[in-house]
Amino acid sequence: MTDMRRTLLWVVFTMSLVLLWDAWNKHTGQPSIFGGSPKPAATVPVSGPAPGAVPASGVPAAIAGVPAAAASGAAAVVPATAPAAPQAELVTVTTDVMRVTLDSRGGTIVGLELLNYADQADKTRPTKLLDQSAARVYLAQTGLISTQAGPALPNHLTPMTVLPGERQLAAGADAVKVQFEAAGADGVKLVKTLSFPKGGYTIGVQHEVVNGGAAPVAPQLYLQLARDGNPPAGESSFYFTFTGPAVYTEAKKFEKIDFKDIEKGKATHEKTADSGWVAMVQHYFTSAWLLPAGTTREFRTAKVANNLYAVAMVTPLGEVAPGASKALAATLYVGPQEEYKLAALAPGLELVKDYGWLTILSKPLFWLLTQLHHLIGNWGWAIVALVFLLKAAFYWLNASAYKSMAKMKAVNPKVMEMRERLKDKPQQMQQEMMRIYREEKVNPLGGCLPIVVQMPFFIALYWVLLSSVEMRNAPWIGWISDLSAIDPWFILPVLMTLSSLFQVWLNPTPPDPMQAKLMWFMPLAFSFMFFFFPAGLVLYWLTNNILSIAQQWFINKRLGVLGK
Repeated sequence: MTDMRRTLLWVVFTMSLVLLWDAWNKHTGQPSIFGGSPKPAATVPVSGPAPGAVPASGVPAAIAGVPAAAASGAAAVVPATAPAAPQAELVTVTTDVMRVTLDSRGGTIVGLELLNYADQADKTRPTKLLDQSAARVYLAQTGLISTQAGPALPNHLTPMTVLPGERQLAAGADAVKVQFEAAGADGVKLVKTLSFPKGGYTIGVQHEVVNGGAAPVAPQLYLQLARDGNPPAGESSFYFTFTGPAVYTEAKKFEKIDFKDIEKGKATHEKTADSGWVAMVQHYFTSAWLLPAGTTREFRTAKVANNLYAVAMVTPLGEVAPGASKALAATLYVGPQEEYKLAALAPGLELVKDYGWLTILSKPLFWLLTQLHHLIGNWGWAIVALVFLLKAAFYWLNASAYKSMAKMKAVNPKVMEMRERLKDKPQQMQQEMMRIYREEKVNPLGGCLPIVVQMPFFIALYWVLLSSVEMRNAPWIGWISDLSAIDPWFILPVLMTLSSLFQVWLNPTPPDPMQAKLMWFMPLAFSFMFFFFPAGLVLYWLTNNILSIAQQWFINKRLGVLGK
């Protein structure tokens, strides 16, 4: 039994050192020992090929600047003599919750600010999610590709005309609309209408193809998100959150795609479906293209340029006869990962809020946390209340563990005396120790197993607090004005460290001197990471520690083993 406890302690200690070393590697931009990449190279702006370029056959449609043809494999051709492009016009649209910048080249969304979410680094300005600058490239693009050889159709590089209209949500209005028009070769025109609703993060995007030519056309529409591979600004290196593309289908459900897999050409995901969506995911926020249910779609990912990646959906619009038109409405979501609102938008969209492998536990815990918040009105106190409820639910299991620890503490003087007496006879020492435990009815592992049973629940709650955008800019008390940021005065991490050390004092001292030193060192090693954790996470662990100490103190006092 003692050997088993020693082994468990060494495993925990070794893993602690490994995690600390890996966190330091990521913090300093070195490769992760778990296969992660160092900080990506500086971003490059999105640029298409020069006019007259013909994409190589096999380049994924809607990915490589000027899209290639889809099913037929024929390349989409940019006119050899392209018309003189007018200077790109930037259009700014403002609603009550977002400020959006549109580029007349393709009607691309090149900037989007979330007015109700302050930037983590500078609280005086809003979070900018979509962007095209020297520091960040993150765009929402759409356009047409052809299934047959011939002149290129309007795509996200095509100069478009912006029609006159309102650019700011008027008082009493439900939405503000912006319309773009572009005429392609052979009289095929694309009319792109973007609708920005009041109070929402969904953008309605309608594409209407008007065939003014003499021959029928069968275009495909692509909806694309392009982003650099850099992590979001201000992210801590001491915990991991996923950043990258995602694809959802009813068949394969939620599939995350690493940038490094796209880089190596090894990205795997469902290719076709009549349901699902594509998204670009990062901590707290997401963007996603949605299509009506039943619409046939193809999913594609590709590397666009150095440190620039894209995920897209391609859907056929069917044949459009001369003089006819055809329209398709899509939805672009760009905003916070509000779980229940996302679930209402599309099946599985709430999964962009990544709980990892403990989703089955995290979802009900988040539901309970939100109910407590509705009741209390403060996310910090809701966290404290939730930990109280979890400790109450596991009270008797914890009591069993602490009683076992108390008994171990009570017999510890006898064990230490025996070890000193038989220190030169290890085999006899082991037999005598087991005899003492048997006579005193002590199970050396009795204090470990009940705690192991509870760990999945507390790890699930850890992911709930780490991934919930509701913690962002949410105050608790006094100096804690943002539960998603580190404690500015480091009061919570210091209290966390002290409480962890006090728990060690309450526990029985291991007979092995090396184990005893290790027990005191481990809280210090773990606490080092807590200085870089969000305040909400530290509050959760601190509350758990305090309640554990209270229960263990009570049991130790009742059994008369305090201070032994």
